[in-house]
Amino acid sequence: MNVLLDHLADFREGFIGTVLLTLASGLLAMILGVVIAGFRVSPVPPLRMFGTAWVTLFRNTPLTLLFLIAWFVVPVIFVPGLSPWTKALLALGFYTSAFVCEAVRSGINTVPMGQAEAARSLGMSFSQTLRLIILPQATRSVIAPLSSIFIALTKNSAIAGAFSVTELFGVQKLLSDKGFPIAWIFLWVALGYLVVTFSISGLFRLLERRLGVAR
Repeated sequence: MNVLLDHLADFREGFIGTVLLTLASGLLAMILGVVIAGFRVSPVPPLRMFGTAWVTLFRNTPLTLLFLIAWFVVPVIFVPGLSPWTKALLALGFYTSAFVCEAVRSGINTVPMGQAEAARSLGMSFSQTLRLIILPQATRSVIAPLSSIFIALTKNSAIAGAFSVTELFGVQKLLSDKGFPIAWIFLWVALGYLVVTFSISGLFRLLERRLGVAR
């Protein structure tokens, strides 16, 4: 208990860092995932190829390797001067977007083909059909898998602590290096992650009930 009370500011800062990193990378993953899912079901072959390549690349690349690329390759070749937090955001967001894409694509496939055909018969474009007809209906079946994806994202954010990003797991490293009992440190860090993951789970259960998703 003493390690928590004596270093409450460190734990609070790490907890807030984990929450902010999860929210920001989750938002980036959602935007990219929905766009790439649109590419994957697009009637334009180059877009489908790009979407397939994106998912294949990021789903099959270890997240730690993406962090290394974000730290040592991206600043040299693409954008120099990125902060550690921004690099972690990009690594987590891009990696998670591939899983969001597949969840959204699966939801799209649950919508009857007749819905899209009816929209086309009314003169709607592909983007209009996807945005106004397909995605709203696919949302219900996507909520459950998205819950698991964002819980996994929260746990994956722990990798950022090894790259000098302020978050919960980084607090563990800081305090263990100072000689504090590792068991107590891990206990409080684990409880912090549980608070975040239970909050995400509760939020998605609420969305399921509000949208009337059949269990």
